Amino acid sequence: MRKQLRLGIMGGTFDPIHYGHLVAAEEALVQFNLDRVVFMPTGEPVRKTHRLVTPAEHRYLMTVIATASNPDFEVSRLEIDRPGVTYTVDTMLELRTIHGSETELFFITGADAILDILTWKDSQRLADTCTLIAATRPGYDLSRLSQRPESAEFKIELMEVPALAISSTDIRTRIVAKRPVRYLLPEAVATYIRKNRLYEGAA
Repeated sequence: MRKQLRLGIMGGTFDPIHYGHLVAAEEALVQFNLDRVVFMPTGEPVRKTHRLVTPAEHRYLMTVIATASNPDFEVSRLEIDRPGVTYTVDTMLELRTIHGSETELFFITGADAILDILTWKDSQRLADTCTLIAATRPGYDLSRLSQRPESAEFKIELMEVPALAISSTDIRTRIVAKRPVRYLLPEAVATYIRKNRLYEGAA
């Protein structure tokens, strides 16, 4: 009998990817007995209209660089190659079609994103497709997450990740201010950022 595949999907803008993302993915891999974690850089993020997002190809390549040494990680172009605005539910439904009904899908995202889950497109269809893993930093107010939304039956698992205190926003701000980012993200990613002069304008 073929083993049921347990597939983690690490969604994010990854602008840039950093050690918080990588630690969260590794923690989910082990804690939830996943077979592998697929990093899914967003194409045209629907929730990032307040700032200019780095072109998708740069974000994809930084994610490939950051995950290359881990055989349990892979990176998908599914969202960045899809035209138009990125919706998580469309991605999860497409992955369900690709991998079949026997595959168990886990969508890994930050706890802050879970809080506004009812505003996500087709939330009930998303709930029917996968289990959500809410990555939180220690000290985060988990009581708000314990209230399940009434209009959709979500399966939500909580996962504390100390390294989530690192943020892409802070890294971009540091680069603008010419402050150090070493040990916040892989050195190869930092080199890519310097080589391509990313984030030198505004955070």
